[in-house]
Amino acid sequence: MTLSREGFSPQSYNYEVENLRDQEYPCLKGETYLDHGGSTIPAKSLLREVAADLSTHLYGNPHSASAPSALAGHRVDEIREQALRFFDADPEHFDLVFVANATAAMKLVMDAFKDHCEGTQKLSRHHRQRFWYAYHRDAHNSLIGIREAAEGGHRCFGSDQQVEDWIRGKNSKSTNKDRTVRLFGYCGQSNMTGRRLPRSWPSEIRHSPHTSDVHTLFDAAALATTAPLDLSNPGQAPDFTCLSFYKIFGSPDLGALIIRKASPGAQILASRRYFGGGTDGTLAFHSIIALSSAFRTHARLFKSMRHVSAHTTALTAHLYKRLSSLRHINGRPLVAVYNDSTATFGDAHTQGATIAFNVMRPDGTFVAPSTVERAANARNIYLRSGSLCNPGGAAKYLGWTSAELFKLYEEGLRCSRPSEVVSGRPTGVVRCSLGAVSIVRDVETFLRFLEEVFGDCTAEEPAGAGEVPETEARTGTMTSSVRASAEMSVGSAKAEQRSRRMGLRKLILSCLSSGRRGRDGEEVVNLKER
Repeated sequence: MTLSREGFSPQSYNYEVENLRDQEYPCLKGETYLDHGGSTIPAKSLLREVAADLSTHLYGNPHSASAPSALAGHRVDEIREQALRFFDADPEHFDLVFVANATAAMKLVMDAFKDHCEGTQKLSRHHRQRFWYAYHRDAHNSLIGIREAAEGGHRCFGSDQQVEDWIRGKNSKSTNKDRTVRLFGYCGQSNMTGRRLPRSWPSEIRHSPHTSDVHTLFDAAALATTAPLDLSNPGQAPDFTCLSFYKIFGSPDLGALIIRKASPGAQILASRRYFGGGTDGTLAFHSIIALSSAFRTHARLFKSMRHVSAHTTALTAHLYKRLSSLRHINGRPLVAVYNDSTATFGDAHTQGATIAFNVMRPDGTFVAPSTVERAANARNIYLRSGSLCNPGGAAKYLGWTSAELFKLYEEGLRCSRPSEVVSGRPTGVVRCSLGAVSIVRDVETFLRFLEEVFGDCTAEEPAGAGEVPETEARTGTMTSSVRASAEMSVGSAKAEQRSRRMGLRKLILSCLSSGRRGRDGEEVVNLKER
């Protein structure tokens, strides 16, 4: 079947990606992967190059003095500089610490600020300092969690305007700068909606008389996945930048904390109370060495992050346009897309390669996000649903108040549990996130799935659903009655098409309702043995 490209012919779309998919990403054959925001897919040639490197070179623990250890240490230093260059960060002005992931980088900063302030408690009263923390509403839980260590208080900014008013000193309570260490954390891109936040805030904070003492912590994990992270101007860069390499390259499973050397916060980081022997244990040197191959492979396949940005921006704009045009027969929209008024699909400065939405029935009621995810999984389409560890985004876009969210939490709502509909409102979203290797076929396959399974769906979808048995998810096994329903001729092309769509929908929903109730009302299924 030839996939439709109607209305899609931007020059920025990289058609070469379609040519390299089969060779470099054989794991994607017959699969539609739309969760690059969680982790993208490593290229086959990357994995082969890493295997060849590690099997032909002898690398030892960098803490030892042997030749293999010296080689490993040299490679680590070399790749540290290579990583800085990838982000246009001059090693003269920036340092880079390898960590497990972006969350580990944030925790490292939190621990340093907490330890610094606790260390001043032995000083005279006039020299004691307290840790104060502020963050933006769009922050991931990893950023929000830092507030628990801020004994000097914390604040959540509910909008961009509140941040800018604070920078200008409007409606802000005065603080004793000499006795308070202040940190502001925010994300470059919402992991929920893909909205990109202003990159100018670190510089504005640094140069404002009201916030010049504030350190900035920038969560670049979602942003760096499909956009260049330009740190070429040290004066405008954040004090601390956190990211995860596996979101960019697929492998290795590694993160980084980039530190602006001129920042006073660099000294705070160096004064951590924990001492693990110079470095906190042995570096993940094999993963760091693999990172060098990741840089080379990425450049060979995709040229640069600017090319990736152009490609994914064009593709995401196409997905948004098509999603917004989906309608039930009665004219009502099939999906509700959540986006901010400051973000425009097709504009890489304000919107990333992520779309958050919910599916609606013809009567306007919502289908549970977890139901959509499981139905997609049964068709080998992989996305994510839930609140996405972003309570601020859930509160804003889904219309939940703080009190309502707290009540839901007391009743058992968690990020790790299936997202359902409560009192007519969803507790989460469906998220599609594209990456460098995404192509038009992925978008069209997903759109066709939505139309076939949820177009003109009834209100009788199962209230809960268990995991789809692996064999059924892979092969799409139909019962004879469903197949007969799907293939039955009804005398007209339009009726036949509708019957086929209903048959496919029954297939998915029968898979979803095939479980039985277990303890605590959870849906369980009997997985077939391999």
